[in-house]
Order: sequence, then structure tokens, then C-alpha cells
Amino acid sequence: MTLKRNALLAIGVGLFASGVMAANVVETTSLTGFGTAKYPQDFQHFDYVNPEAPKYGKVTFGQMGTFDNFNRYASRGQPAAATGELYDPLMLPSSDEIDSYYPLIAEKVRYADDYSWLELDINPNARFSDGVPITAKDVEFTFDKFMKEGVPQFRAYYKDVKSVKATSKLTVRIEMSVPNKEKLFGLAQGTRVLPEHFWKDKNFAEPLNEPPVGSGAYKIVDYKMGQSLTYALDENYWAKDLPVNVGRNNFKTIQYDYYRDDTVMLEAFKAGEFDLRQENSAKFWASSYTGANFDRGFIKKEEIEHHKPMATQGFVFNIERPVFSDPKVREALSYAMDFEWMNRNMFYDQYTRTRSYFQNSDYEAKGLPSAAELEVLNKYKGKIPERVFTDEYNPPVTDGSGRIRPQMRKAFALLKEAGWELKNKVMTNVETGQPLSFELLMYSPTTERIAIPVQKNMRAMGIDMRIRTVDTTQYLKRWRDRDYDMISSSYSAQRYPSSNLKIVWNSNFIDSTYNQAGVKDPVIDELTDLIADSQDDPERLLVLGRSLDRVLQWNYFVIPQWHIKKYRVATWDKFERPDVLPTYDLGIDTWWVSEEKAQKLPAKRR
Repeated sequence: MTLKRNALLAIGVGLFASGVMAANVVETTSLTGFGTAKYPQDFQHFDYVNPEAPKYGKVTFGQMGTFDNFNRYASRGQPAAATGELYDPLMLPSSDEIDSYYPLIAEKVRYADDYSWLELDINPNARFSDGVPITAKDVEFTFDKFMKEGVPQFRAYYKDVKSVKATSKLTVRIEMSVPNKEKLFGLAQGTRVLPEHFWKDKNFAEPLNEPPVGSGAYKIVDYKMGQSLTYALDENYWAKDLPVNVGRNNFKTIQYDYYRDDTVMLEAFKAGEFDLRQENSAKFWASSYTGANFDRGFIKKEEIEHHKPMATQGFVFNIERPVFSDPKVREALSYAMDFEWMNRNMFYDQYTRTRSYFQNSDYEAKGLPSAAELEVLNKYKGKIPERVFTDEYNPPVTDGSGRIRPQMRKAFALLKEAGWELKNKVMTNVETGQPLSFELLMYSPTTERIAIPVQKNMRAMGIDMRIRTVDTTQYLKRWRDRDYDMISSSYSAQRYPSSNLKIVWNSNFIDSTYNQAGVKDPVIDELTDLIADSQDDPERLLVLGRSLDRVLQWNYFVIPQWHIKKYRVATWDKFERPDVLPTYDLGIDTWWVSEEKAQKLPAKRR
């Protein structure tokens, strides 16, 4: 990244009227929220692409569920696959850095180094898919549309933005009422620009029953509502030769076919109905990727190692439910998962138990707190679990035999402390006489398979865990309304502790669908606030991230599940990919179809 720091403002006066030195202005073509940018101003392409990759062929993906609208940002309905990608962002991140963004719609950036304002210059060549120029007014309109009609958490998160205004046809200025680098850069980096001429008379919160005007590399050319969706590479895409796009977007056509059942979808893949599948089921991967098309070499099965942070997958407690309000109850129920038995008998020993909300990253809390962490944590003594200071958190471990009597004894002791006892083989609340009973909500038969062993162990503990499977539309509504006792879900992987953690954990964002556990905790609020205020201090973030991880771990908001440090990928053998894999992504948008390889396949998969 090339920076030009001007000690004086454009008026040539380096002082406010009060005589106080004004903020310096930084001029740049890239924005880096964490660390320094890898690529210089004159870079030609990312390191993980093939700049000579041909634009050729068609790829079809299988997609679970259904869809009923084309507005990714609607407050209800199920959006169609990849509809969020219809709009280009102002700047594009690289996939081999933590938080660096490079020019796309915006070609230049200026900002005050106190983060009170930022200006972006729009590339004069930028166009929407219908040929209409993208202007600063569209950026202003986009922010206004999201603030007035977008999801509530957007308004809450960006409440400190004073204004987003077009100061000329191609320049937009963002001003903060409270200076904040993370939020200022977040808007500049990630805003996907909406066409005002298409959206001005439409309610952004409502589903859309027709494909919208976009600005990205692909546009929707065909669809059957709820069943399939086809994108075509826009031959007139204005940004195809920008450095951020060189070697990317190499498929001429991308199609998504929808399935209601994952087993049916896998069989469809093997029969040649679609081209590429990333497998999430260890059982399927170990036993179902066989058949004539594998034997003939038409389908290739690969395990591709990666080093990216892992999502925290688990059975998530809704702690707003009275039955889960006590952390001792949540801890006790965690003993019902016999991961060692499941991994051996169901997962072919492919998985590692998840133990952190920063899994596979430097921010994962291990061992006991360091001296620097104790400086943060000591002031919360009495407000956080004491074991934060005395023990390393790890999920319960069994001998893998399927017999969990030692674990059950520990669970019973915890439940007794929390006011529960076993009566006639039913775990019963001492005060109310009510049984310990709850519902696990899900939409996938695959999830049901992993829940049944946990349900069996719960039953042995006198606990009634009901499994309720609903369709994706109903699940999505109940998830948004937090109308569940427990779900099997995940918390997104964090490359570093960003202010986005507030949306997930801070009580000021309790209405956020990302706060799946319903957490309202003053200590967690303060830690996420400190993280948001420390984005310019990597050493401080390391300490705060690990401190937050410890507090989250010992509060037992989830029964942690597992992760794998490999991509499990099966493809009909017509793809090529660059030699270098991006650090934080599989990089499918850099792959291409080899015409030579495709011609060796059956006609339907060429």
C-alpha cells in the first residue's frame, strides 16, 4: 500500500481556528484495518490467481433448501443463492490477508487519521449491469436505504455515522459523529452499492420476486422460483480487467439447483447432475463417494489442507429460556456429548473437538491466563467464572466406549447444585416439580443424525431432549425470532478480534440474529467494547481476544462440536486451479474449466 500523508489540509492551513493542529489526511488506493497491506499500489493481480485463466464453460452447484426472493437483504423470506454477490462492493478484500481491501468501485480513498471522516472517489468507468453509471449518489442512497429499511443491527452498528453524502458526481464523503476506524473503514470497504434508479420505489425490507439490476461480474439470466437459478458472466462487465478481478470469475455460466434432502443431493452429484461438492459429513465422505463415475475417473475426490480459523460449531443454548439460564445446567448438559465415541463410530476419526471461539488462530485461549491477560481479567473477579483464573478450559473427554457413567456423575452433581434432582428417573426441579425438558430445533436430517446420540445420553440422565425438524423457511423464521430452546449452529470464524464481535455478543445488539445464545452480560459487553476501541493495537487485541475467549468458554453458551482442518472436495474432473491456494478461502472463484478435460467427460458434464 502506498500512502501519501499531507501535513496540511487542502486549504493549506494546518490549524483549526482554535489553533489546534488538524488531523493529517491519508491518501491511498487501499484500506487496511489490521496490519499492513500486502499488495502495492501498482499490483497487477493477486498471488493466488492465474492471470491467464480462460473464461470458459459452465459449473453447476447443488444447493440445499429453496428460495422465494432475490433480495438478499430482505427482513423475511429465503434469498436465492449468491444474490448478495449481484452487487460489487466499493473495495474488494484479498483472500490471503486478514483485513486489506483494494480498489473496485472506489478507485481512491482519503481519510483523516483521527478517523473522523473519509472520502472515496468512484471509478468513472463503473457501471451497473444495465449500463447506467455508478455515482456517488448511489452510494449515498445505499447507506440511507440500509439505515431506513435494512435490518435493525445495521442501524445499531452504524449509529455513530453522522452522514454519507455525495459531494460531487464521483466523490462521496463519510463523516462520523464519533470517530471510529473500524466502522469508518467497514463502510468504505464493504458497502455493496445499490442502483438508486432500481430501488428508489421499492421497499428494501421486503422480498423481491424479480432479479434486480446488479453491478457484479454475473447477472441472473434464468430461474425457476424455489428450484434453480442461473447466472451468466456479463460480457460487458466494466471491472473485468481491474487487478482485483484478473484471474477471477472464470466460469461463463453458474447454475444452482436446489434439493430438499442432502442424501438425494449427494446421489444427484454422483449421477452427474452437478459439478462440485464440498462435503460436510464425515460418513458420506468415508463411505458414499464411490461408484462407476469414480471408478472411471470422471469424479475426483480430494482433501485440501488449509490454515484458516475455524467456525465454532455447536449445540447453542438459548439462555433467555429459564431452563438454560443457569450456567451449571448448561455445563451439566455438555457431559451428554460423547465426542470420542461419535468421532470413532460416526465420523471415522476425521474430526478434532472444538474448544475455542477463535479456533485455529493465535487468539485461541490456551493454558492459564498470561500476566497481560490477568491485567484485563482481574478487575472482573467475582463477575466471571472463577475457573477463568485457575483452569484451562477443555470440553469433557470420555474413553470412547459409549459408557459415560463418570461424566453423568459430574453432571448430576452440577444439576443438584442448580436445584435439580433425579426423581423416578426424571430430572426434576426441586422447587417447581417440573421436568428438565427442552427442544432442539433443526432443518437437516444430517444434523438429526448427530443429535440422536446426544439425545440418548440425555435420556439416560433423565432429561427430555426433543428433536424437532422443520423446513428451511420455518427454521429461518424461528431463528430470526429466537423462537427456540436449542439449535445446532455455528459462530463465524474470526481472523482477528474485530468490532463485529459486538453484533454477536454485546447486549446492545441483543436483537441481532447473530447473538444466537441471547447473551446479555456486562463483562462481555465491556470486553467487546474494548476490542472495538483497540483495532489499531494488534498486541492489545491479542490479549483482549484471548481474555474474551476465556470468558465465553467458561460460560458454556454452547456444547461445542468439532472441526476439520481440510477442505473435503469432490469434482467432476474438468477443473483446473492455481498452484497457490489463498490462505483464508478455497478460492473457487479463481478456478476455471479446462476444455480439454471437459471433453473427456459425459456430455451433460462438459
